[in-house]
Amino acid sequence: MPFNDRSRLDPSQVEDRRGRGTGRAIALGGGGLTLVITIVAMLLGVDLTGLTGGQQVPLSNESPGEVHDLDAECQTGVDANERQDCRIVGFVNSIQIFWDDEFARLGGEYTSANTVLFTQATEAACGYASAAMGPFYCPRDQKVYLDLDFFNELETRFGAQGGSYAEAYVLAHEYGHHVQNLLGLLSSSSNVTGPESDAVMIELQADCLAGVWFFHATDTGYLTPLTDQDIAQSLDAAASVGDDRIQRATQGYVSPESWTHGSSEQRQLALKDGLQSGDIATCDSPGWTP
Repeated sequence: MPFNDRSRLDPSQVEDRRGRGTGRAIALGGGGLTLVITIVAMLLGVDLTGLTGGQQVPLSNESPGEVHDLDAECQTGVDANERQDCRIVGFVNSIQIFWDDEFARLGGEYTSANTVLFTQATEAACGYASAAMGPFYCPRDQKVYLDLDFFNELETRFGAQGGSYAEAYVLAHEYGHHVQNLLGLLSSSSNVTGPESDAVMIELQADCLAGVWFFHATDTGYLTPLTDQDIAQSLDAAASVGDDRIQRATQGYVSPESWTHGSSEQRQLALKDGLQSGDIATCDSPGWTP
């Protein structure tokens, strides 16, 4: 099991909106991209907007699922080893304690960012988020948004192995974007796409930063030492969200000129760079840049 049984979880870093509707509807697909979809395309989120067929997605006031109390239910590593939502809390805690220490070591100050768990759709400072968009980081409110059903989609539609460290990779990547935001490295001005575009380099750098956390994850006190299987899960997850694999699954062919995240190979190489060095400087001059 990935978590130390005695580690104390801090559920305050995760906002649980599951089972709480917004009472709105948003139009997806069709003639244009919403603000959220644009941000997702620039950051991690898997672009599944074409699958909605331009239909409206209702965000009902009715509760779509059970409402949980993470404060009461996610207290120790034992809980994290038994429940997925508590596991998310544990990973978020580990990721953030590492970056807090790393920023301090480098003479800076880390600002904590919450993860928001939601069901179907929710509201963010960047707009309305739908589960079909995949996980994403919103720079405007400095929060990570995640519908846990995404991990099922990752396995069933894109062929990922799944597992705890596939989840950890997704979260660590999103917090990589938060680190980029704190360092002033995120920019929304460029619409250029392709394997060597700035958009792809931003994504690959976030993968590299995720790898840096993986290298130090055990040192945070939350996690047991990583095994070869854990590392394989994270690398497989990185490959599963490569632009080439997503395009094959959603449109049946690969069009590199439209890439915004990088190929499966690029994403694995970027994650490996951080994972093998454990040094944030690696992500400044990596081997996967053109």
